Amino acid sequence: MSEQLELFPVPSPCRGICQADRLGYCTGCLRSRDERYNWGRMSNAQKREVLRLCRQRYLRAQRAGKRDEPDEPEQPSLF
Repeated sequence: MSEQLELFPVPSPCRGICQADRLGYCTGCLRSRDERYNWGRMSNAQKREVLRLCRQRYLRAQRAGKRDEPDEPEQPSLF
């Protein structure tokens, strides 16, 4: 089954919030600045690794009671 994963591009986890927390991770997608910046140049395997790391960060924050899902992005509208 892993062979089939290579046929499809890995979509960006960006949620359009784009604000950094105190550790430097995006509060929307939990990627680091380098992970966000280099996303377009990464291979699908690298992107899946970043998504795995983001999932770990999310679960760690939930266990610590620090992760609340905002109803609306905190980023102000540009329009």
